[in-house]
Amino acid sequence: MRIGQLARRSGVSVRALRYYEEQRLLESARTPGGQRDYPDEALERVQLIQDLFAAGLSSRTVVELLPCVSTGVATPAMLDQLIIERDRIAARIQDLTRAKTKLGRVIENVTAANVAQD
Repeated sequence: MRIGQLARRSGVSVRALRYYEEQRLLESARTPGGQRDYPDEALERVQLIQDLFAAGLSSRTVVELLPCVSTGVATPAMLDQLIIERDRIAARIQDLTRAKTKLGRVIENVTAANVAQD
């Protein structure tokens, strides 16, 4: 698929897709006319990249870890890094869940106070 189609289907800008290629996160073939041509699997890869970025991983870390995704094989160091990142994300989820719970309580208290004033 062409870069515009991948951008539309993934919800990622064309500029971001070019950046992913510059960072070696994404690969494309070139048509005889020089246009980028992505395989169908590129959509899933872009979505994974977006998820990893949203989870706080740097492009450098993602570049280091993506070969595991493609091959299913990891060096011991890559596996250690995968575990570290997973555990970091799990801790962040716990932090966010606590914050969400606390905000929920605040909303309940404010709502109850507002209803009592009416």
